[in-house]
Amino acid sequence: MLASALGEAGHELVDEPATAGAAVDFTRPEAVEANVRTCLEAGTACVVGTTGFDEALIDKLARSHNLPVFFAPNFALGAVLMMRFAAEAAKLMPQAEIVELHHETKVDTPSGTARATAAAIGGDVPIHSVRLPGLVAHQEVIFGGRGQTLTIRHDTTSREAFVPGVLLALEKLRELPPGLTVGLEALL
Repeated sequence: MLASALGEAGHELVDEPATAGAAVDFTRPEAVEANVRTCLEAGTACVVGTTGFDEALIDKLARSHNLPVFFAPNFALGAVLMMRFAAEAAKLMPQAEIVELHHETKVDTPSGTARATAAAIGGDVPIHSVRLPGLVAHQEVIFGGRGQTLTIRHDTTSREAFVPGVLLALEKLRELPPGLTVGLEALL
C-alpha cells in the first residue's frame, strides 16, 4: 500500500540506498539498526515507522553520519491529535488509563503509540494491551473524575491512514537536524 502511495505522490522507488533520496523502514525492531546503518552509510536519511528499537543508538548513528532520521510511533494524523487531546485533558483530569488494541502479529506490547501517549499525559498511566485478529490499530484513553468519564479514541481501520504522515515526514526530512527526531507533532 505504501509503495503505490509513494509512487502516486511522485516518489520513485529504488533498491539501492545510495541512489535513494530517503529510505522508509516499516520492518521489525531487530532489523531497524542494520537497515538504518546501511542507509546512513550510503548517505541516505531515513523515516522509521517500526517501534521497539533502540532510539538512543539510532540517534547516535544518525549524528555520527550528520544525517536526519525521523521516527514516529504512529503516522496516522488522527492518532497524533488523539495524543495531543489526551495531554490536554490530563491537565484537568489526571486519572487515566490507556487501552490499545492491535492485530495479533503486533510485536511490541504495549504499542509505541500507547507509550508515547502515556509519556505525554505524564505520571504512571496504566496501559492495557489487546492483540486479536480482525484489528488494525485502535487506542482509547479513558479519564475518570468525580461523576464523569472522558474517552478519547482513535481507530485505524486501514493502513491507508498512515500514508499522509509518511508523505509529510518525507517532505520535511531534509529540513530536520542530524540525529533522531521523534513524533509527527514535531513536523506539524
